Amino acid sequence: MGKFLAALIVVCAIAAGAGVYYTQVYGFYETVEATGADVVLTTSAGEEERLPHRAFEGIDASSSPIRYRACFVTDRSLDALSADYVRYPQAEPLQAPGWFDCFDAREIGEALEAGEARAFLSVENVEYGIDRVAAVLPDGRGFVWHQINRCGEVVFDGRPAPEGCPEPPA
Repeated sequence: MGKFLAALIVVCAIAAGAGVYYTQVYGFYETVEATGADVVLTTSAGEEERLPHRAFEGIDASSSPIRYRACFVTDRSLDALSADYVRYPQAEPLQAPGWFDCFDAREIGEALEAGEARAFLSVENVEYGIDRVAAVLPDGRGFVWHQINRCGEVVFDGRPAPEGCPEPPA
């Protein structure tokens, strides 16, 4: 009887682990359907402007505001983008699930560090404390993700909003 109970515990633990893994990697994500207004960048005047693009792929999850990831292709050059849109110097791409093949955070991060890619502000405070960031490689491949901004880092830690940050929602 003891061996049976031990085996049952092991089987239940494996099933629970598999369930948690599935929900974290696959279960919460939904495909973001392309609308034509999927990629916007913030101009130096502070206005959000649609970026012409194609081959959009996106995923998101309602379980966390930083699970949004997207890929696209644009014909605009890096120099033209840099002249028109606000740069995002502290961009740090977050890992996407392994099955979302177009988004490789390591490749994007290395290209940003090497100065090959450039990051731009897409939408500031898409949710309080969360910015949408877009990065573009020299070959026109682009990537979008959500990233906690300086206001969010402080407020999400339970401290008051720093100077220059909007009031957090109640």
